[in-house]
Amino acid sequence: MVKVVLLDSAPLGLLTDPKSTRAAVACRAWAHGLKAAGHRVVVPEIIDYELRRELIRAGKVVGVAALNAVAVQFEYLSLDTRTMLRAADLWAQARQTGRPTAGNKNIDIDIDMILVAQAETLQLPDTVIATDNLRHLRHFFSAELWTNILP
Repeated sequence: MVKVVLLDSAPLGLLTDPKSTRAAVACRAWAHGLKAAGHRVVVPEIIDYELRRELIRAGKVVGVAALNAVAVQFEYLSLDTRTMLRAADLWAQARQTGRPTAGNKNIDIDIDMILVAQAETLQLPDTVIATDNLRHLRHFFSAELWTNILP
């Protein structure tokens, strides 16, 4: 069965890291291995935004170029109104059940809930969010440490 793997900020950051750290090299091999095995590797627009804004702020032109390249190499999942409406529902549900995914200081935008809403819009079996932080995501959608997702 084809897996659909949505990238959270940690694996996407490693994929676009211009340095060849051990983690970056491992993540690139992992993502390309998934794709070579016929799985879908997806760059959610909200995670692109999360990474891109900091790269631009820091003047990391090479990082922005790497992010542009990754968005073309793999599948890109754009935001739409339906996704944002669902994200608002999820955000409220998280707050009402005592499971906020961002602190009160970050109340203006909660990227995790938008990521979950993007994952839900695919409505496909065997969809997982690849992350390095399961704490918030796992309550709302299938999520796994990226290093534990095998091709």
